[in-house]
Amino acid sequence: MVAKIKSGKSLIGALNYNENKVKQGKAVLIAAAKYPKDKDQLSFNDKLFRLTDLTAMNQWAKTNAVHISLNFPNGELLADEKLNEIAQDYLVSVGFQTQPYLVYRHEDAGHPHIHIVTTNIQRDGKRISLHYLGQNESEKTRKAIEVKYGLTKAEDQPKQTPNLKAAVEAAEYGKAETKRVITNILGYTLRAFKFTSLPELNALLQQYNIQADRGSKDSRMYAHEGLVYWILDKQGNKIGVPIKASTISHA
Repeated sequence: MVAKIKSGKSLIGALNYNENKVKQGKAVLIAAAKYPKDKDQLSFNDKLFRLTDLTAMNQWAKTNAVHISLNFPNGELLADEKLNEIAQDYLVSVGFQTQPYLVYRHEDAGHPHIHIVTTNIQRDGKRISLHYLGQNESEKTRKAIEVKYGLTKAEDQPKQTPNLKAAVEAAEYGKAETKRVITNILGYTLRAFKFTSLPELNALLQQYNIQADRGSKDSRMYAHEGLVYWILDKQGNKIGVPIKASTISHA
């Protein structure tokens, strides 16, 4: 099993990403833990507000959204009940036992995997530390779960055959030329998904550390219906120089 943790400040972005996959028939909500309703009775706002009620307890936190994926090798098919048990064990072990969370089983890649959406802000407003979480607690937990459930160890997993559509990497400022990175990500997302609004577009782009920006409503760019793209850092802040949409062939 391979665990990947992504943190940021956009719970609605993480939730929209998974809910859009559900709408496309590429994901299924298989668990909603510590919610007052059954998962099948939850509206989008029910799912979101349960989490944002907690983030409101600490408005100074720069990071309050946690988006985790647990990935399994090809052929390791697990029932939803077992996936839920694994998700619960994982979260308890990394210190999220008191937190509400949503679990989505995804079917959009060449290997089985689930996504977990939760928050690190607790009821008393205190933050669950994410510092070295992936390197320390997550790694220990991952190894323990592999043993408990008889899963293929991450070190023994064969390299997955890449899915070309899913092979677009998230932007990392300074790693490659900004315009080329943004162009590649847009080339994939604009072909693969349909959007009816800028917030819907950004819900997906933020998963790749990109944000589309029209500027403030009193700006010249907004008045002339302009658009730029930014790379975001790990905290979700804009970094570097924005790239005009008009200079990108895919935009």
